[in-house]
Amino acid sequence: MTRAPRAAALLGALTLITAACGAYGGASTAPSTEPSSAPSTEPGGTVHTVNAVQDATLGAYLTGDDGRTLYINTNDSAGTSTCTGDCAASWPPFTLEAGETAAGGSGVTGAFGTTSRDDGSTQVTYNGAPLYYFAADTAAGTTTGQGISGVWFVAPASSSASATSTPGQTRPDY
Repeated sequence: MTRAPRAAALLGALTLITAACGAYGGASTAPSTEPSSAPSTEPGGTVHTVNAVQDATLGAYLTGDDGRTLYINTNDSAGTSTCTGDCAASWPPFTLEAGETAAGGSGVTGAFGTTSRDDGSTQVTYNGAPLYYFAADTAAGTTTGQGISGVWFVAPASSSASATSTPGQTRPDY
């Protein structure tokens, strides 16, 4: 066999191996997701697309930039965040800069809005509930903040915040 056919055969074999690894690679414990969202720039400003993911245990919940899980705090009231200072360091609010907006992607049926925080920033709300990330969630599909202190829960993707409550736990009905 000459070099050219051998190289072509090797390239073909590597392509098949790569494709097989991609299709059947290591097991993942992450829920099925829509494509990771990253902010996109539209003529009117940056749009942060919020997607819904489905988890067998938690149901459908929201993810923000880069597929990171969004949370709600049951101590909050509609449009009012109670998480400031050290709390906001652990639970960074999902905020927008001037000219930015949040929009629902596939499977997101509720309404987005904003609220002013004590520090003057603008926090995104979903059905009135202020949205947060959890600092310890470092990758898409991570939900380590679920149930912390009995007040932090993944933000449900349904249009009713109480529609996807985890058994034995309650969520606010904004």
